[in-house]
Amino acid sequence: MSVPFIDFKEQNRLIQDEVDVGIKKVFEKGDYILGEQAQVFEKNFAGYCESMYGVGVNSGTDALYLALSAIDIQEGDEVIVPTHTFIATALCVSFCRARAVFVDIEPGTYNIDPKSFERAITQKTKAVIPVHIYGQPADMSEITSIARKHNIKIVEDAAQAHGSRYQSKRAGSLGDVACFSFYPTKSLGACGDAGMIVTGDKDIYEKALMLRDYGRKGRYEHKIKGTNSRLDTIQAVVLNAKLKHLDRWNAMRAQNAAYYAELLKPLKGVVMPVTKADRTHVFQTYAVRVPNRDQVMEAMKARGIHALIHYPIPLHLQEAYAELGYKRGAFPVAEAVANDIMSLPMFPHMTKAQVETVVAALRAALL
Repeated sequence: MSVPFIDFKEQNRLIQDEVDVGIKKVFEKGDYILGEQAQVFEKNFAGYCESMYGVGVNSGTDALYLALSAIDIQEGDEVIVPTHTFIATALCVSFCRARAVFVDIEPGTYNIDPKSFERAITQKTKAVIPVHIYGQPADMSEITSIARKHNIKIVEDAAQAHGSRYQSKRAGSLGDVACFSFYPTKSLGACGDAGMIVTGDKDIYEKALMLRDYGRKGRYEHKIKGTNSRLDTIQAVVLNAKLKHLDRWNAMRAQNAAYYAELLKPLKGVVMPVTKADRTHVFQTYAVRVPNRDQVMEAMKARGIHALIHYPIPLHLQEAYAELGYKRGAFPVAEAVANDIMSLPMFPHMTKAQVETVVAALRAALL
């Protein structure tokens, strides 16, 4: 049996009728950008995150960039970023002409290490971006304590954590502002690019609204220099339809993760995900560490199992950030994780037989 990394078919079937009706209404009304359904989704998703305001934009990357712009990150400022994440987390800092300062991660959760964060703070540090990697929130209590002591803004990168909780609070309500991606492979995915800024701060909200739409308040009244990053109404139709199912889909992911854990436990050398007691993991990605990762992946691929790597090169070792002068060995935990991390297939409607097939292929590859 071949097992894909992700399969949308059952999700699409469940929402197809609602999406067809919604798209037809968009075409009839002609409100293709920031239309009625986009505004409904902004309200619905902000409420889902237990926050006040939502600003729909055209990608998770833009959400991060505009969030940093909304808290006035400028040239000469420093923003602390975990080195184990997708490059968009750092690019948003670069887009603001600020300096990304990389730090190491925790060995268990792979989230930003609060101690590494605190050591990296300077007089130029204006913000930190904790990434809720793979679907589990970072240690926000410790991060918040450190940030508040130094007057540092907290920008959550919650692109992989839709619906997760930390000490009973939703991801998206844990910092000054939060950023989500709705890239199709996310737990809540659009049928193209889309993103959202979520905040409880009215000033950040109002500035983000202007920044995404040419910096304007009226049609031709431009208060600040903004950009064009607006949520398409058709994407909002899809996202509104999926949002109703998200909690159930996350629960299904958790069941799959529990079955993976049961079957993987006897396998020597396999390091399974660690879920902290004070938070929930929505398993956007089911990441394990294995010896001889590249050979294992090739052997699994030969058996029809599609695994991926998130992420093989830490940001401090990426050529794009060579000018920052980081060397191999700077962040040993992240570098070790990058060498042997592997993401197994994970999606809500994955069957037990598919999980068993993946684990059987992994077991054979490890022999």
